Amino acid sequence: MADTKNVVITIDRQYGSGGRITSKRLAENLGIPFYDEEILKMTSEESAIGEQYFRLADEKLSNPILSRIVGSLKGAFGAPSSRKLTSRENLFRFQSEVIRKLAKEQSCIIMGRCADYVLEPEPDVDVIRLFVYADIPVRIRRVMEVDGVQDADEALKKIRRIDRERRDYYKYFTGREWGDMSLYDLPINATNLTFDQLAELVKFYMQLRGFKNS
Repeated sequence: MADTKNVVITIDRQYGSGGRITSKRLAENLGIPFYDEEILKMTSEESAIGEQYFRLADEKLSNPILSRIVGSLKGAFGAPSSRKLTSRENLFRFQSEVIRKLAKEQSCIIMGRCADYVLEPEPDVDVIRLFVYADIPVRIRRVMEVDGVQDADEALKKIRRIDRERRDYYKYFTGREWGDMSLYDLPINATNLTFDQLAELVKFYMQLRGFKNS
């Protein structure tokens, strides 16, 4: 990848845009690790907090199931209460520490989770921030094909719900507007591109920026 620093590609994406599939193919082409839900398991291991808490809060500002679980727990032996330990701020902090650790150890691709913001102050890491989006009809079709949603209306509802959750989550922890194109190095309209073409586009952009494949 780069000559002196690790290169971390962070990818935010509209649901159904193809950002995740593109990221996995790009990681394979570049020969670098791809991290998405793997971060949840790693954070659980680092923090000694059950993985289910991170999954329930994953890129969501609030989750009624998580609230009920945490509300039913009590602190013990003078340790911080479970409510405090599994607060949204603590879960985000633990996750951010894992993201920073990954970035310092290796070049990689990290999906979502405000990684672009988390890595902003890291001087020893080169971060390429991407945002993948697409027109609604294309996103509906991809959600139906990839996720097996049978009805177009249901696919649209799912798109709107998950986009809203990601937008609110990003706003809460960064103070910024999710999808504000000025925040990204390369916003990509994936409407008329295949997944392979999207990966090639990112590779070409990296070449223009002077990054080399490992």
